[in-house]
Amino acid sequence: MNFERKSGILLHITSLPGRWGMGEIGPQARAFGELLAEAGQKLWQILPTGPVGYGFSPYWSLSAFAGNHLLISFDELIEEGLLSEKQLKHFPQFDPHKIDFPTVIAAREKILFKVAERFEPDADFTAFCVREADWLSDYALFMAIRETQKNRPWTEWPTALRDRDFQTLEKARTRLAKRIRRHEVLQYLFSKHWKKLTDFFQGLDISIIGDIPIFVAGDSADVWANRELFFLNEDGRPTVVAGVPPDYFSKTGQRWGNPLYDWAVHRETQFEWWTRRMQHILEMNDIVRIDHFRGFEDYWEIPADEPTAIHGRWVKGPGLEFFQCLERQLCCGTEFFPGLGKKFKLDEHVIAENLGVITDDVEALREACGFPGMWVLHFRFGAEPMHIPGYHPEGVEKNWVIYPGTHDNDTTHNWFMQIDAAERYRVRSYLHTDGAAIHRDLAELALRSPAKWAILPMQDVLGLGGEARLNLPGTAQGNWGWRFSEDMVSPESVCWLKDVTQRNGR
Repeated sequence: MNFERKSGILLHITSLPGRWGMGEIGPQARAFGELLAEAGQKLWQILPTGPVGYGFSPYWSLSAFAGNHLLISFDELIEEGLLSEKQLKHFPQFDPHKIDFPTVIAAREKILFKVAERFEPDADFTAFCVREADWLSDYALFMAIRETQKNRPWTEWPTALRDRDFQTLEKARTRLAKRIRRHEVLQYLFSKHWKKLTDFFQGLDISIIGDIPIFVAGDSADVWANRELFFLNEDGRPTVVAGVPPDYFSKTGQRWGNPLYDWAVHRETQFEWWTRRMQHILEMNDIVRIDHFRGFEDYWEIPADEPTAIHGRWVKGPGLEFFQCLERQLCCGTEFFPGLGKKFKLDEHVIAENLGVITDDVEALREACGFPGMWVLHFRFGAEPMHIPGYHPEGVEKNWVIYPGTHDNDTTHNWFMQIDAAERYRVRSYLHTDGAAIHRDLAELALRSPAKWAILPMQDVLGLGGEARLNLPGTAQGNWGWRFSEDMVSPESVCWLKDVTQRNGR
């Protein structure tokens, strides 16, 4: 990767401020871009932007291709004449610092569905539907049917719908045409607003780092429409599921529950589905972080009837062949994938999330691909002897991205308060600090490291405590809801961020 020395902020879109219950891809997102530019930042890292499913997690999406219609900007719709302030007169008032997902979703969808129903299709909309037909057709039908089935997983639908009987689906397309069109319109509006946002950030010379989860949700349009690509039984339920063994976050491991890929079938098509997925996200974002990169080398396979991740096994993934095939198709095209649209060299656009239990084989794969890995400071002050080469941030290779913590970590302030006394002493001694402003101490450590990119969580820039934690891995409830408000960003904090960034050559 061509790594100019830069820094940026990790903040998911839903955490942005605004009047309408959750962050959006409109004026507030652009204002955040201006804030980044003022503070000398060149990167904005976000989480996946697909429609959320179980637990409201961005990593458990109803589609690997669709956008989250809840991120469509109300303010943008007003500017476009598709919505009026009068129509929002009775919109509920919500907590500016915490998303109440069930009530916010209900309130926002009530407005968005009415906007979609009033929308008058034009040539741009028609062109969008044709251009995205390879995923949009199945997604819109999936969502329409799901609504009529009280949002139950597709494995619980009537058999003919579950198994995609051709005549049954054709009748459903006719019967549910209004609902299908609604979801097509919402995807068009998301795409339109997203394009306006990314063009704005391009003008600021700030790159957006997107996120692609390695696995997809079982209850998704992708699995429903492509059952042959996954290990499923006759009812469409997984026979084996994804997760990770016991680790730092959980003594019983993490049983994610995603269906696992049948890589032999993917290989027969030269990974065509994955190539389209990768092209889609790279056309949306400047760079993409591949979540759980190690799963391409080997992955933790858990029998579907196991309640935890303890009794699983490591299974070999597709390895280097996978990335070489994607690179070949994205750059040149093949009979399976014509290579339409932009052409991409993966090593110029990919970050590999290589956290957790990482083997030499995983690192060899990452290095063979030329992808930078991730270095997280919260994990670097434990009982491991401090003299081990590469332990200190000063030993980080240049082709890495360094973080104080990620979206899965606690805030730095609360992390420091929670670690044991011995580790806290090591942190204070190493940083020559009393810990009163530990979030700034650790941020500066990241920024001055040799790693070409340093990414700071917005919570750490603001010096927030445990109330601002975004996600606790291994738990399904109470995550993803944190937001900041404009009054939390002081001129002093912006000046500090700009100063520390410039002082460390970023």
